Amino acid sequence: MGFNAKNIVKALGNPPTQILKSLSFEIKDGEFVAITGRSGSGKSTLLYTLSTLDPLSGGTLLLDDHNVGNLTSKELHHFRNENMGFVFQFHYLLPELTCEENVLFPARKTNRHEELRPYAVQLMKDFEIGHIRGKLSGQISGGERQRVAIARALIMRPKYLLADEPTGNLDSASGEKVISIFERVNRESKTTVLMVTHEPDYAARAQRQIGLKDGEIEFDKRRS
Repeated sequence: MGFNAKNIVKALGNPPTQILKSLSFEIKDGEFVAITGRSGSGKSTLLYTLSTLDPLSGGTLLLDDHNVGNLTSKELHHFRNENMGFVFQFHYLLPELTCEENVLFPARKTNRHEELRPYAVQLMKDFEIGHIRGKLSGQISGGERQRVAIARALIMRPKYLLADEPTGNLDSASGEKVISIFERVNRESKTTVLMVTHEPDYAARAQRQIGLKDGEIEFDKRRS
């Protein structure tokens, strides 16, 4: 189970330029993996390809033993909703909703928001943002917004948490809290975490680092 990439390629533009060049690797359930590399190395492209948000240009991606290329867009959408949580560099909170309602927003799609409200309250308490449940996103700090966004990503208890530069707009104290949350959900819930980051200190906190250079794997190492 997990991710199994076999010679995956992603090309963009016309004429097409290969952003990812025949990458092969496995990510097993329960791993915490940091994807690193310089700007333009293909980090975010790889994350979005693994998430199935971006289609492959070539190769094969197995996700929980399902060949992604054989799934319909409806099946992929359902799989993402059921199994994946996303955290981005920008929080994308809805300004007209309270923080608690933002956390519960994914659950509204399946009318589970009332069922999951106690869990939302618990998540916010665990992430030290219980006191801002009733506030709007414009009334809280950047670090608090990102923790609300992480709680939102976790509300459906996803198997996979995918994060694209989640600390990119945060100060060091807020960034530290975000990484600690990732470590905690990986350790306690066995959630598989894939995190794109340009911060070496944060990447070193993951169990494994996949380093990209010019669309190819430069190294794949585990923490000793």
